[in-house]
Amino acid sequence: MATEVQYSVKKLAKMSGVSARTLHYYDEIGLLTPSRNPHNGYRLYRQGDLLRLQQILFLRELGLSLDEIQAWLDQPGYDLQLALEQHRRALLARKQRLERLVATVEQTIEYLKGNIVMDTQELYAGFSEEKQKEYEVEVEQRYGTEKLHESQRRWGSYSAEKKRQIMEEGRQIYLDMVEAMPLGAGSPQAQQGIARWHQHLRYFYEPDTHILLGLGDLYNDDPEFNAFFQRIHPDLAAFMRQAIQVYCQDK
Repeated sequence: MATEVQYSVKKLAKMSGVSARTLHYYDEIGLLTPSRNPHNGYRLYRQGDLLRLQQILFLRELGLSLDEIQAWLDQPGYDLQLALEQHRRALLARKQRLERLVATVEQTIEYLKGNIVMDTQELYAGFSEEKQKEYEVEVEQRYGTEKLHESQRRWGSYSAEKKRQIMEEGRQIYLDMVEAMPLGAGSPQAQQGIARWHQHLRYFYEPDTHILLGLGDLYNDDPEFNAFFQRIHPDLAAFMRQAIQVYCQDK
C-alpha cells in the first residue's frame, strides 16, 4: 500500500496561499489540527487536512467567521460532498451577480462619458428584491436570527406594488444624499436624509444605533455595497458613514 503523502506547513502555505502564521493560528484554535512528526514535533498535513482547509477558505469567501466555520465543519453528520455542491451553487450565484454588476458599472461609465442615456432605475440594475434576500443573510450573520426573521416577516407582508415603492423610496434617499454632499455630513439636509434613511430601514427591522453605525461601515467595507454606492457617486459611501456617525452622536 502506498504511503499517504504528508505536507509541511511551508509546503501547504505555498500550495494554498495561506500564510504559515495563519496555519499555526488555525491549529491553535482547533480549526485545522494536523498530525505531528514523532521525531521533531513538526506539523504534518494529510489529504483530509487539505480538504478541510479548502472548506475553510470556501466558507471564509462566503463571509462566515472562524467560529461559525468551526461550528459548521464540526457538526455531526457533516457531508463534505453535499457541502461542496452547496458552495458551487453559492459561487455560481455570486458569479452571476458580479457579472450583472460589471455590466451595470460599464454602462454607468459610458453614461458618465456622455456616450449613452441612462435613467436612475438603470443605476440600480444589479440590486433588486433578489439582492434584498442577500441582505437578509447579512442581517442574520451580523445581528442574529431574530433580526432576520423580523426582516423576512415585514418584507413578506408587503404587496408587489408596496415593495416597488419601498425600493424607489430608498433610491431617492440616496440620490438626495448626493445632493447634500457639498453641504457637509453635519448639514441639516444631510441629517434629514439620514433620518429618512433610518425610518426607511424600519420597513425591514427596527435598527438601533449599533446597527446604524454597522451599516455605515458595511457600505464602505463590503465590495458589493461599495460598488453599489460608487455607481451613484464615488464618495457617497464615505459620506453616508460620516453622516450616520454625526446622526448617532445624538442618539
